[in-house]
Formats: sequence, structure tokens, C-alpha cells
Amino acid sequence: MTPLAQLLDARAANEAENPAVPLTSQTLMSLFGGESTPAGVNVTVEKAMGLPSMWRAVTLKAGVEASLPFKPYTSRAIEAAPTSSQWQIMNDPHPDMTRFEFWQLMHTHRIAWGNCFALKLRNRGGQVAELWPIHPARVQVGRNRLTLEKFYLVDGEDLYYDDVMLHIPGPGYDGICGVSPIRAARSGIGLAVAAEEFGGKFFGSGSLATGILQTEQRLTDTQAEKLSARWETKRSGMQSAHKTIVLDKGAKFEQLTIPPEDAQFLETRQFQTTEFCRLIGIPPFLMFDTEKSTSWGTGLEQQAIGWVVYDLARDLVAVEQRVDKHLLKPMDVRAAAEGRPVTYSKHAVQGLLRGDSKARAEFYNALYRLGALSTNDILALEDMEQIGTEGDERFRTADLIPLGQPYEPADTSGRTA
Repeated sequence: MTPLAQLLDARAANEAENPAVPLTSQTLMSLFGGESTPAGVNVTVEKAMGLPSMWRAVTLKAGVEASLPFKPYTSRAIEAAPTSSQWQIMNDPHPDMTRFEFWQLMHTHRIAWGNCFALKLRNRGGQVAELWPIHPARVQVGRNRLTLEKFYLVDGEDLYYDDVMLHIPGPGYDGICGVSPIRAARSGIGLAVAAEEFGGKFFGSGSLATGILQTEQRLTDTQAEKLSARWETKRSGMQSAHKTIVLDKGAKFEQLTIPPEDAQFLETRQFQTTEFCRLIGIPPFLMFDTEKSTSWGTGLEQQAIGWVVYDLARDLVAVEQRVDKHLLKPMDVRAAAEGRPVTYSKHAVQGLLRGDSKARAEFYNALYRLGALSTNDILALEDMEQIGTEGDERFRTADLIPLGQPYEPADTSGRTA
């Protein structure tokens, strides 16, 4: 047994992610997600992303998650100083990519491939200064049998541990590596790919159906082939659509094939869009599918809030806890040793949960009267300019007193009306 194989945790022999499994033709196909499906097509992440509905679902969710403010905080929800190493790595993680581009790529990898990876590059002081994304197809994940540490094999050669690799997995089966939802649902996606290929071939032929060319004359094989070739030339391609076709030798065409509407071709494509919404976790109305729901008003607002609460929040928490555990806390060793609060990360989702203007006004008014928010706090939540230090003062209504204490009106003597 090789030294590398001795490090590997025993995993299911049919999992191609396990480097200990021999790379036969079957495991190679499994590794790249190219297993044949009942629909007769091979499904890979790249092929699935070629479907418009899948592309929309993945990029929409990744884009929303990447666009949310994602900042490091210390105790009492105070944002970390812009000069701190934690703030720098969260807001400028890559020398070429913007913060949005970096996290959009990371979220896309996690959603579509089930895992996202980034190498931690350190400065001379040993602090993580840059994060470099790595395509999930290049990485194999295992566990060291001796130390029980996770390790990452990149391109089958370079071996890394958590001190060098940031790994954010999606849902999986073994607690080590996430599973691509596209690969897990490849049978259903294969049906969509097959429908897409069928539609392309169907319209590429430029005809509504195939059929039989009939003639009362007896034709030789050569004449029949020429007649068939002339028919194909005249009817094939979009440039031949809606043109009149003239055939000689008394030939007649009899259509045989059922139109795609009768075969429920369009219904199949519509159903697959709904399936992709379930798979990725996107409300159908965000995929421009409002056939079975209201298309405006509070109905969509409540659906959007439900999406944030029940689906988006789950993914955001998973990312936050991984960033805290494997990126921010190791960078804050001194604080941990001194018993001080360690920096943590948090996505700001208030903008997605704000609701309409009337609901926000009632919410702010209630918290303002309780002293939980100041005027500047409310202005900040609305992305409006603050009014100076006087806007930081908080108030509480005079009729709020501790339970059991008698009410005593404030002394207003000496005050003018």
C-alpha cells in the first residue's frame, strides 16, 4: 500500500472522489459526472449549466449571496476596523478579482459542484493576505488516518491541509466532502438535456415532422435517392421555413410524425424548470415562472422573504461558520489566548427582509420608541445620510416603567408651554 493510500480514510468503494479507488473507465466517468442516464445522455455540470433554467438558477442564487454585505465583527456586533487583517481578507480577498466576483465564483462552485476551495496565501507576518479559488474538479478530499485531519489533493500531486486550504462544502453524506446536486439528480437533469437536444435537432431539421414521399411512378434506386435528396435540401434548415416546395414526378408528401405539442414537449421543458427550482432552491417566480402564483404585490414579497428565511439563510450560515472556523479564528490567535471575543463573520440580509415602506415604518417606530434604535440607526438601515452625533441619541417613551413601580409623572415645573 502506498503512503498516500495509508492516509486515506476508508470510504465507499464506488465513490470516485476517493483517490484509493483505481481509476477505471467507470470511475473516471463517475469522477467527471458523466454517467449515462435513463434518458440516454451523459450529464456533467458543464452540460447541465448549458441549460438556460439551470444557468439562471445557479447564477441567481450565487449572485444574491455574493452581493450581500459580508463583514467581520467583534463583540457587541461592532464591525472590525478596516485596518485589521480580518477586514482586509473579507473585503479584498484576491488581487485581481473584486469581492463580489470572488464570492460569486465561490458560491457558484459550492452550489453547482457541491464544494468550493480557495488557497490561503500568507504575508511575511504569517497572516492570510489572499485567497485563490481552485476549481472543484481539481481537488480530491480525504482524511488522514493518523491525525484525523482533512487533506486536499490538488491535481493528484499537491497535498494540503486546512492551514492552507479554505474548504466550504455543501450538503453531503460523509461529513468530509459535499455532493454536487447536479450529479445527485443527474437522471432528472438528463431528461432536460435530452429534451434540449431533441428540440435542437427538431428545429435544426426545419420541419414539423417526417413523413413519406409517394409517387405513382416506378423509380429506380438512384431516382428515389435523388428525389429524397431534393426534398431534404428544400425543407431542411430555418432558411427553408414557410417556403413552398415543388416536387416533380407526381410526388406527394404524407406527414407521419406527431407535433411536439401533442407529445407534450413544451410541458416537459416547463416541468424541468420547476424541478431545477427545487434542486437549487429558487422560488419559481425568480425564474420568471409566475403561471401558478401571483405575479405582483405582497404575494411575491412574502415568497421572497420565505426564500431568505428558509433557504438562503441556511447556505449563508454554512459559509459564515466555515469562514469563522478556518479563516478568521486562526487569524485571531492572540485574542483567543487572552480570552477576548474572537472576530466572527455575518451576512447582512436586512435589505432582503425589509418588506414594503409601511411595514418598515411601523417596525422602525416600534424599535425607536423602545430605545433599541436611534435616528441614525434607522437612516443607516435605509441607506440614507445620517444627521450627526445628535442622531445617535436614543429615547424611550415615558409611560414605560418597571413592573410593580408606581407611575410618577415627570416634573414639568419651570418649563414654558
